[in-house]
Amino acid sequence: MMAFRDDTRRNAKITLTIIIVLLATLLAGIALLCRAYGIGATNPDGPGYESVLSMLTRAVMGHGWFYYVTIGSVLLVLALSANTAFADFPRLTRAIALDDYMPHVFLLRGRRLLYSWGIYVLVALTALLLIVFGGVTDRLIPLFAIGAFLAFTLSQAGMVMHWKRKGGAPLHMFVNGLGAVATGITVMVVLVAKFVEGAWITALLVIAMIVLMRAVKRHYAGVDRETALARPILPAEVTEPIVVLPIDRWSRITEKALSFALSMSSDIRCLHVQTGEEPDEISQDWEKDVAAPLRAAGKCVPKLEILQSPFRYVLQPVVDYVLAVERESSFRKVCVLVPELVVRHWWENLLHNRRAEMLKAILLMRGNRRIVVINIPWYIE
Repeated sequence: MMAFRDDTRRNAKITLTIIIVLLATLLAGIALLCRAYGIGATNPDGPGYESVLSMLTRAVMGHGWFYYVTIGSVLLVLALSANTAFADFPRLTRAIALDDYMPHVFLLRGRRLLYSWGIYVLVALTALLLIVFGGVTDRLIPLFAIGAFLAFTLSQAGMVMHWKRKGGAPLHMFVNGLGAVATGITVMVVLVAKFVEGAWITALLVIAMIVLMRAVKRHYAGVDRETALARPILPAEVTEPIVVLPIDRWSRITEKALSFALSMSSDIRCLHVQTGEEPDEISQDWEKDVAAPLRAAGKCVPKLEILQSPFRYVLQPVVDYVLAVERESSFRKVCVLVPELVVRHWWENLLHNRRAEMLKAILLMRGNRRIVVINIPWYIE
């Protein structure tokens, strides 16, 4: 409707009427010419396959320049009609996502101010259908017919309910109801006649989409219920968190994370996992490098916790400690600072272990609402 000038409804009705008349004229002309020249559809899988339009054009005008102009025009019209799906499908998915029946990723605009995820999904589904059906578009006709006539049936039925709620307009209800019955019968006929030839895919896909969309709606409704808050903030809950900082040795990364921890809370617990394979240098240097300077400056001194891990596990002792601290603290939040080395090139990641990312993933999966994970990056120049 946005493409029409005012009065948009009147201009849209005129345009649709012209399209219907042209389509009826073209279909009637093609049917008469096919009957006159004895032209019929051929098997797409058979040798020498040729479309009806190609055979009809060649029979009427020969195989000269007019034939190629006609076939090229048909190709351009089909390309233009295919563009309609790429223009409107992302808008459709956005409209459905606004009602929480599809993932909210369909609401995001890309760099070209388009709803990119709708286009990505449409391209993937189109490619999948072409691969499954071997690129033979005639096999896709049952899918298109069921989808199109099912949409007509639902829209006509919706209009019947609209006129019923509005009251009156029995003629409108009759016309829309008759259209819904006619298109519904067409859907059933195509579904039964072409079920084995691929119509079952559309039927299965419709059921799967309904189930999936209802599941998405339930998820978003559940998230809204759990995150909704109908009261002001509670000042009693505004307390310093318990800060847990895993460290392996005294370094610039550890210094940056510890400085950040000191700005957050006075209850800081630094964890060092001792596997028994390396000397315990962090305990020997803790007083000189950390405790004494902070004590001299009048700052709080973090507590150093040494966790023994005879089986050489590093992440599991840290996770168990964090969960134990959370259980012991009845209302305070537990903030876990995770120092992480950030390199400039992707291939340099192969030279370092990914324990920081694994620790964050485990804490996010096994944590709860009172456990907060903060990443402390150190960038390698």
